[in-house]
Amino acid sequence: MTSYQGGIQMDKNKKEKEILTNQQGHDVTDNQNVRTVGNRGPMTLENYDFLEKISHFDREKIPERIVHARGTGAHGYFQSYGTVNGGEPISKYTRAKVFTNTEVQTPVFVRFSTVVHGKHSPETLRDPRGFAIKFYTEDGNWDLVGNNLKIFFIRDPLKFPDMIHAFRPDPVTNYQNLERMFDFVSRSPPEAMHMITFVYSPWGIPATYRHMQGSGVHTYKWINAEGKAVLVKYHWEPVQGIRNLTQQEANKIQGQNFNHATQDLYEAIEEGNYPEWELYVQIMEDGEHPELDYDPLDPTKIWYKEDYPWHKVGKMVLNKNPDNFHAEVEQSAFGTGVLVDGLDFSDDKLLQGRTYSYSDTQRYRVGANYLQLPINRPHKKVVTNQTGGQMDFREDYGGEHKNPHIDYEPSLLGGLKEAKNPGVEHEPHVEGNLQRKAISRENNFGQAGETYRRLADWEKDDLIANLVNALASCHEEIQQKMVEMCYQCDQDYGKRLEDGLKNATSSREEKMEKAVDMAEEMSKPSDPY
Repeated sequence: MTSYQGGIQMDKNKKEKEILTNQQGHDVTDNQNVRTVGNRGPMTLENYDFLEKISHFDREKIPERIVHARGTGAHGYFQSYGTVNGGEPISKYTRAKVFTNTEVQTPVFVRFSTVVHGKHSPETLRDPRGFAIKFYTEDGNWDLVGNNLKIFFIRDPLKFPDMIHAFRPDPVTNYQNLERMFDFVSRSPPEAMHMITFVYSPWGIPATYRHMQGSGVHTYKWINAEGKAVLVKYHWEPVQGIRNLTQQEANKIQGQNFNHATQDLYEAIEEGNYPEWELYVQIMEDGEHPELDYDPLDPTKIWYKEDYPWHKVGKMVLNKNPDNFHAEVEQSAFGTGVLVDGLDFSDDKLLQGRTYSYSDTQRYRVGANYLQLPINRPHKKVVTNQTGGQMDFREDYGGEHKNPHIDYEPSLLGGLKEAKNPGVEHEPHVEGNLQRKAISRENNFGQAGETYRRLADWEKDDLIANLVNALASCHEEIQQKMVEMCYQCDQDYGKRLEDGLKNATSSREEKMEKAVDMAEEMSKPSDPY
């Protein structure tokens, strides 16, 4: 029998309490007083329990994520439907067992997050949301690391540090200055306009993690048993429906609860209201597709449903909260390079840049042996010659059939051996001159304009109001450039933003005059004392 008191679960059956120990296993007989000379001090140096306790406390926090610091997570499972495209066996397109084996419920851990802001920032801020899934498959881990929105701001990884710096608080004042962001967006190649259109619409503030979509963002490949590849995009659709917030709704929630989305997910799972998402894929023949007015590998572009249908391939259910936030959510580590057999990369530049960056940041943030932590460790047995480093806590150093003296390969003396390739190797042909150039089919404004036209009227109203509010305090040159780019997306888009900024300027001047008058009145305060 359990009960809630003050929101914390209590187990009435546990009459006896566990005995407190230190980390050496010694019973702690006094956890209230340090050892001193007399009861007033001074304290003695041999206070081992205190030294251990405070030293560990000093190191409780690991480095915060550079991006996606604010987040939460949950455990669950994924189960494939085994078919695609109206009943075709999915094995026609991929040999990945996580999709071909329909009898298995693959364990997953999902981490939801915001992107730009710090670990304790409000979950109502206008920001993309991270949607990262770790699949503990029979062939090892697969990480699908995406966002709620289906596109991204940039397409070249070289610009990623600049983009994040521009979106963060000012390095001198440490307050958020949106002029920095729009300065970057208006001066960079304008591929960000599509993402700006989404982020400043209600799609930029999902109501909860349970009610938002997920996307792999990038183009990946599926490989079948013959080694043939197709291009794919992944989409998660919440079974419980999609809900977004207007800025006014978000402001109201933020004034009452700045961790509403984390609380919503946790309480839903505790109550047995398990959130579910169905996984859809879009499939395109592998190739450059010159008939399209965009590059299918461009992460700033959508493959429209009417051109490339969504195929439902499986369902994910989240049914267990973490036992410990730090051990499971904070230390969970994802990487776009973590793929299993039957899944592969495309040549998307941003995807390839992330593939290095994500795993590299985990080694810095969590440690060289982050993959030994239970939350990151594959459920398949790991047998490797990679060894050493801080906190190497393995107990099995290579399996029962390995000679423990041999930590290299190849060897005739009982070392590990290579596995057989489970299918024909995919061998794409690549040739070209080494160069530093943007892709040929940028089409930076076409889809941004199409997205604007597809928004509902109330979503357009919210988009314009949010952009006007964000740009109102920016330098006039930045405003003009943003208006110019919106005109290139769609004439109505640009006109409404231009008119909105003109009205905002007049309104701001009136408010300043009123503020001066009010300041004169406030210079003569009452004496309430």
